[in-house]
Amino acid sequence: MAATQEALYGRIDLALSWSEADLPERERTKHVHRLHPYLGKFVPQLVEALLDRYVVPGGHVLDPFAGSGTTLVQSLESGRDATGADVAGFNCLLMRVKTRRHNLDAVRRDLLWAHGRTEAFEADGRVPADATSYVRAWYAPRAAAELLHFRALVDEVASSDVLRVILARAARSARRTTHFDLDFPREPQVDPYWCHKHRRTCRPVAEARRFLLRYTLDTLDRLETFAAARGQDAHASVRHGDARELDLGGPFDGVVTSPPYPGLIDYHEQHRYAYELLGLDERRESELGRPARGVGRQAIEAYVEGVSAVLANARERLAPGAPVCIVVNDRRDLYPDILRRAGLRLDDRLERHVNRRTGRRAGEYFESILVCSAS
Repeated sequence: MAATQEALYGRIDLALSWSEADLPERERTKHVHRLHPYLGKFVPQLVEALLDRYVVPGGHVLDPFAGSGTTLVQSLESGRDATGADVAGFNCLLMRVKTRRHNLDAVRRDLLWAHGRTEAFEADGRVPADATSYVRAWYAPRAAAELLHFRALVDEVASSDVLRVILARAARSARRTTHFDLDFPREPQVDPYWCHKHRRTCRPVAEARRFLLRYTLDTLDRLETFAAARGQDAHASVRHGDARELDLGGPFDGVVTSPPYPGLIDYHEQHRYAYELLGLDERRESELGRPARGVGRQAIEAYVEGVSAVLANARERLAPGAPVCIVVNDRRDLYPDILRRAGLRLDDRLERHVNRRTGRRAGEYFESILVCSAS
């Protein structure tokens, strides 16, 4: 017999709720999870727990809202195959770098070569002639020159995608912005400012080289650490496109996903520097829940219709009896309608306390895990 509505909504699952002492930052960002900052991702330990509870060992896992690839990485670590889909080109680049089975000798050779070239490069204090208006506005002259020099190295090595992720990570850190507003800075910060993070006067970043050097070595270490941790026979596939209509493959033995929330995060704007520097395929108009659309009646209806279509597409690819685990904070109570439209039945609802949130979303927070199956 299914649990009552009161039981489904009233429980806090302590096994899925961690304190900062139980789960410090270094564990939440272990190995490749820290290759690049990403807002809105769920912690890998939550994915681990859901895989252990609901997905058969050795199964194939789908995440149709794959984001930075947390589900894919943890599936590989558990010895399960995984497929992830996302409409954002940068997300797919990041996922491919995280999950690819790299030739580590070649990666090490390429990254150490790039590290040496970066270390030897001396910027002349002028903005490069080929710098775009975005680069000229958001980076000091020296930082712009160092970033564009590193970009020129990308296509000289086989590990080009790895270098692209390093470049994006350094570009995020080297922007002319305040230390306390790295997520969505509104305008370039060119003068000294009172820093709420450090409680003193700080100056905007003037260089990128130190970030490029540090992140090159850090990326190499994280890729090597994950290569030793992942299941030897597990494979990941990344699909770039709108998951409402993509051929997702399958059949899948389970879904573990966390759809975007309406009106909260613009996942293309979050990584605008990457799109500007790398020339990535940008499909922001297809992104569900974009803040630019607002949270009015029409925007919410479009969101419900879109998420329902993605989950319906995923349902069609499920093996018989496969679970669908959806991590949400459904404060607008949209998911009963979403699940109905998607042809999914709610079998269980677990509540977890999120002890620590990132950036400006600090404070107490709760999430639900909707455990569903095809109806």
